[in-house]
Amino acid sequence: MAVSFNRESVFNLKPIDVTAVRDEVNGLLVEGEEIVNAFKTVRDQLVFTNMRIISIDVQGVTGKRKSFTTLPYSKIQFFSIQTPGLVEIFSDSELFIMFSNGYTAKFEFSGNVDIGNIGRILSKYVL
Repeated sequence: MAVSFNRESVFNLKPIDVTAVRDEVNGLLVEGEEIVNAFKTVRDQLVFTNMRIISIDVQGVTGKRKSFTTLPYSKIQFFSIQTPGLVEIFSDSELFIMFSNGYTAKFEFSGNVDIGNIGRILSKYVL
């Protein structure tokens, strides 16, 4: 499933090392902007910087065509996080974001993701 804003949900985002982020993202970063967290699905990526969220939607059979969507933290109206339960079989967590322009994003993270850290990152740059 593509990583995109204003869609139902993105499933199974798994954490990746920030050095594994697609090289194309570096060309989008402005002076002083740094990658703070990164996640991926099978082919797509979601990148949190200290200024915005960037999604990379890999398209087509070959994957050479990519769509980049970026929304700055300054446009976030509110967000909520859902932590996994203590004894749940699947330790999934969720992030829901509402942007001031009406866009929404819901992301489901699987595996060992510190959703509280994501909340702190957003709080740091949104508040």
